[in-house]
Amino acid sequence: QLETLEQEEQERLELRAHPVEKRTHMVSHQHGMTVTKTLREGEAEPQCWSFSYGWDELQGLMPEGASLLLLRVLACRWAVPPGLIFPAIDTEGHLCTSSY
Repeated sequence: QLETLEQEEQERLELRAHPVEKRTHMVSHQHGMTVTKTLREGEAEPQCWSFSYGWDELQGLMPEGASLLLLRVLACRWAVPPGLIFPAIDTEGHLCTSSY
């Protein structure tokens, strides 16, 4: 029984003199999970958004770190069960579904 307690992602693009940095921080808490997205473009002040989800919405959540682990297991077994669908969080921090 694996559970994501906290996850942080960072992406940085160097486009000439205009770097773009995106960060996503997910943290588990008593009532569910909070996702905080931060975007910084060039020298501008960072923009932040935060989303909170209850455990009932997150049942079976497959965050990106767990998804990579699952993909490796499926690759080792050379099989993907039909209809393998999980709740996930998209690049904007919103709840969506991920299918394999």
